[in-house]
Amino acid sequence: MTTTSYLVIGASHRTCSGAVRDRLSTDEAEVAGMLDRLRAAGVGQALWLSTCDRVEVQAVHERPNEAALAIAEAMADRVGLPTADLAPQLYTRTGIDAVRHLFAVACSLDSQIVGEPHILGQLKAAHRSAASAGMTGPELEAALQAAYAAAKRVRSETPIAEGATSLAAAAIQVARDLHGDIRRCGALLLGLGDMGALVLEGLREAGLPRLTVAAPVDRRAEAAARRLDGHFAPWADLETAMTGADILVAAAGLGRYILTAPMMEAVLKRRRRRPVFVVDAAIPADVDPAVAGMDGAFVYDLADLERVALQGRVGREAATQAAWMIVDEAVAAFARDRAERAAVPAVAALRTHFEAERRRLLAGHGDLDAASATRLLVNRLLHAPSEALRALAADGSGEGLAERATAERLMFRLFGLDRFGQDGMAGEVTGDRASDGAEETERDKDERREPGREVR
Repeated sequence: MTTTSYLVIGASHRTCSGAVRDRLSTDEAEVAGMLDRLRAAGVGQALWLSTCDRVEVQAVHERPNEAALAIAEAMADRVGLPTADLAPQLYTRTGIDAVRHLFAVACSLDSQIVGEPHILGQLKAAHRSAASAGMTGPELEAALQAAYAAAKRVRSETPIAEGATSLAAAAIQVARDLHGDIRRCGALLLGLGDMGALVLEGLREAGLPRLTVAAPVDRRAEAAARRLDGHFAPWADLETAMTGADILVAAAGLGRYILTAPMMEAVLKRRRRRPVFVVDAAIPADVDPAVAGMDGAFVYDLADLERVALQGRVGREAATQAAWMIVDEAVAAFARDRAERAAVPAVAALRTHFEAERRRLLAGHGDLDAASATRLLVNRLLHAPSEALRALAADGSGEGLAERATAERLMFRLFGLDRFGQDGMAGEVTGDRASDGAEETERDKDERREPGREVR
């Protein structure tokens, strides 16, 4: 029987540079093309998830190693690198590890900011794109639905989402303390990190009227600006865009400072030292530490906002641990369910075989009384396994003995025979041919050879 395995391969903020992630990222309109590429490579069940934190493929395949190579090649082609050069920046998980990763992503446990609310919606959007492209199947659907259920439990049973929400609320509080009525302010989002978007969404809800978006990849910034109902600024003209912003939210995470001290000094001079609230929402940091010492620049990173929000580290860690417990429970339940489903065809085949034997016996021995008919049926059903066990017993090699022991343990487990004593029953089945129960009698053999009777 052919079996399939779950597979995840991708690049995230933990494994890959921001520059490579930017080149690897895909807009919604580009996802269908990437899925077509995977289908052409023989990957029939897959979704392509592209966020600011990660670009990864969730897939199901009979040969996960081959599928992982095909996916890595598609990613390498997109960024214009040889597969061998991109491979060290990719992570690969298979089997139950891939399932656990999927659940962790859905529950926002693998995000830069644990508990951020955007990832579940992004995963569902990727799921819809895959379904529209005909790239989903029963195995992938089962894993995704179980992941969504786990995410719902994490949201309802733990306070993990409160941490990310409180950071955004803290940013709003600081903005009001510094600028007063934020309905007179303008903001600039630098980069497309999820925490930056969360802060900006909170500011929007609090009345922020003007928002501009800039990112290293202009097309992504334009798309985000449309989504956030804001304006777009080219990355090459960053300094000009910063001059008109009372609130700067840096969320690029490129691994280098995008807001340097000289740049900020020039901006403050243009603003005539009017204060700027700077939120460094990136990991690693986007803002040069020297900026915090400048007159007119008020820099808060995520740890600062957390202190403002009075979110204790112990409480956050406890919520995270509780969420991981839910994930592990959900993964174990999913694995059990899939294993039980996998056993159904074998059970059905066994039942069909037994029923066929019963019908053949009735057709060929309809004149037998109940005792004789049932005895003959039992003998027929036990004949093949009895012969197989005897053949294993006759093989005196170490491999033969080990296989026999495994077969006997499985037989006792399948038929619940432990209560009879494994050693005793094993002797009856595999020992002397004179023992009753598993051997056809001479009368049975004669009946099978009578004219008009079924011949086995």
